[in-house]
Amino acid sequence: MSQTVEVLLNLIEQLQTQLQELQEENQRLKDENNRLKGEQQQPKIKAKKPREFSHNYSSEKERKLPQNHSKVHKKSQLKIDREEILEYPMELLPIDAQFKGYEEVIIQDITLGTDNVLFRKQKYYSPSAGKTYLAELPPGYEGEFGPGIKSLIISLYYGGNMTQGKLLEFLEDMGISISAGHLSNLLIKNQSFFETEKSEIYEAGLLSSPWQHFDQTAARVGGVNYTTNVVCNPLYTVYFTTANKDRLSVLQGLLNGQELEFIINPLTFLLLETLHIPDKWVDS
Repeated sequence: MSQTVEVLLNLIEQLQTQLQELQEENQRLKDENNRLKGEQQQPKIKAKKPREFSHNYSSEKERKLPQNHSKVHKKSQLKIDREEILEYPMELLPIDAQFKGYEEVIIQDITLGTDNVLFRKQKYYSPSAGKTYLAELPPGYEGEFGPGIKSLIISLYYGGNMTQGKLLEFLEDMGISISAGHLSNLLIKNQSFFETEKSEIYEAGLLSSPWQHFDQTAARVGGVNYTTNVVCNPLYTVYFTTANKDRLSVLQGLLNGQELEFIINPLTFLLLETLHIPDKWVDS
């Protein structure tokens, strides 16, 4: 029986080998027939090979060199606003208990509440000068609201994407009496200091690098097509909107709103000659 099984297994192996050869020959004949008829042959798919790593990786994440990671304790950088000593009940201590110092625990919390101030401004009158002298409010307290509310409103609206309705509801829950109109005015009016700050940032950004990246995209302003311009380098990014998308608008933006001027110097004439500008334009 064992010899018979061995003979049968050998015969099966031979038949399997012959079958594989016949299948390969049949496929070659089919491919040749398809080639003669102008059809595509069976695609040659290479066997899957194990991945070989090299220095030219396709992923930016893999391209990064591994760096030694040192974990910084976040609480060591926290600002401590106040300290409070927690005393252990003396009546619960044994007679021989000895004081061994303090164990420090930092708890983070935030306080939201009103800070309504009644300013009593000194007022003087001079009969000789016929003039009244009145003490001024501290900086930031112009109008009916202080700098804390103004900065919070701007931060929650622009940074937190909170709507004016929800922002009004939030302030009323905190005990602040403010109208919807005044809230809107705080967000969109009398913001010249922000415009000045943006202009200073833009001016410093233009001077920070010998090159700038400039890009444009379409924008709708009041139902009218405008152009949003983006100027940036690795140190800053500035956005501004213009009505047109032409070369003069780009130059105006790169000059940070300064008036455009023509410069005529020896380089100007050299460029006119190099670029072969027609004489009619040069003479004009």
